Amino acid sequence: MAELGKVKSVAVYGIEAYVLEIEVYVTKGQLPSTVVIGLPDAAVKECRDRVKAALKNSGYKFPYKNITINLAPADRKKEGPSFELSIAMGLLIASNQIETEKINEYGIVGELALDGRVRTVNGCLSMAIKCKEAGLKGLILPADNAPEAAIVGGIDIIPVNTLSDTVSFLTNELVISSFHLNLADVFSESSQYEIDFMDVKGQEHVKRALAVAAAGNHNVLMIGPPGSGKTMLTQRLPTIMPGLTLEEAIETTAIYSSAGLLGTDKSLIATRPFRNPHHTISTAGLVGGGSFPRPGEISLAHHGVLFLDELPEYNRKTLEVLRQPLETNEITISRAMSSVMFPAEIMLVGAMNPCPCGYNTDPRKECHCSPRQIQNYISKISGPLLDRIDIHVEVPNVQYKDLTSDATCESSAVIREEVTNARDIQLKRFQRLKYSTNSRMSTKQIKNHCSLDSQAEELLHQAMTELNISARGYNKILKVGRTIADLDSSENVCVEHISEAVQYRNLDRDLWK
Repeated sequence: MAELGKVKSVAVYGIEAYVLEIEVYVTKGQLPSTVVIGLPDAAVKECRDRVKAALKNSGYKFPYKNITINLAPADRKKEGPSFELSIAMGLLIASNQIETEKINEYGIVGELALDGRVRTVNGCLSMAIKCKEAGLKGLILPADNAPEAAIVGGIDIIPVNTLSDTVSFLTNELVISSFHLNLADVFSESSQYEIDFMDVKGQEHVKRALAVAAAGNHNVLMIGPPGSGKTMLTQRLPTIMPGLTLEEAIETTAIYSSAGLLGTDKSLIATRPFRNPHHTISTAGLVGGGSFPRPGEISLAHHGVLFLDELPEYNRKTLEVLRQPLETNEITISRAMSSVMFPAEIMLVGAMNPCPCGYNTDPRKECHCSPRQIQNYISKISGPLLDRIDIHVEVPNVQYKDLTSDATCESSAVIREEVTNARDIQLKRFQRLKYSTNSRMSTKQIKNHCSLDSQAEELLHQAMTELNISARGYNKILKVGRTIADLDSSENVCVEHISEAVQYRNLDRDLWK
């Protein structure tokens, strides 16, 4: 006599989840065997032994018959141990050890330990979202994963600790309340930063440049000697950016959850991400990839800051892959049978020394680099990549008087309020477009929104002529000038706005001749 058990589960591919049906077919045969089909990876194939031990140690029987486990849809690759709890339930149903009418109402995910405990899995937030979209009543999952899944309202999140708990819940022998949390409180508690711009002494012009960058979401390149504070300043850049909306926070959390970086102690990422990968990072590590695509650093920085310190030390081919996502705010990983899209709406901040030894622009230390060495070092950054960076700012060494000063520096909260007001202006300006910041303006939008008065136009003409600013620098100046005007709540781009914007292109003139 053959028996069939069907259980719904959820899998994640990229950062998107999909519902799959696990079919367990048990029939008599001459020799017992267990076969897993449906494009499983090695981890899925190994589930047989873990499920066997978990069933026996939980007081159930493992059927010594011919067992076929089908993971449908069969044309999509499956990976990881997240199906083990649902496979165990399918075996119990197919072998007539339990009867339950609730099995079709829930998605079931979880890795099984040999003693029957249920271990955490990745991507539970995306799974909960998909279960809700699919019309399921709820999601049965490891207890440690419940806080992140509970962010999704309108669906029952059933936390379980063991295989026995799962069986008892589905057979109505045990009542398990749906896990709930106060999303507003979690969002408020998680949206606090531990660092502040007040911590940075001096460098007022650099702080101003970063405020302009945050207001218009402009990419930044900082050039200065070692120890001038480039990293310290950039680490505090997220604190002056507008706070994440709840939708953005959920989107960011889903990325970290699918990558296995969320942790069980945190249910929601409500602060803007800051990623600082080492210069030895591979191309796949930066943009994402793998046989089962994982988000890279550029996607982990989604809605936040990607900081590339010692920019010329990165592999040039690795840097060049940033060109497309910086334009489109997304990255597509293509495989022979499928492709996956990862979001990549970031602010890129690069930092570098002015020369290999680092002291070319430092008046207090002598530079020992030859002109050829300096030029070779600078030229490691290609023109197309540089073309996507709006603001260049020089970061000199901090003076002793600034370090020892008792003067109170402007706090992140004050700067963030100014930046948020400027962003609100841009949001209204581009409300009918796909983007909402000045940095993404097209040539047509620049012409429409960056009208100059006569003084500003004369100054820009003079700058282009006398300072030898390139044609690509022209549009950058107009974009940045528009952002500075928004910070001043000015409808027109005036001469003082253009004057400041020109200052943010002087390094382009001085170094990339």
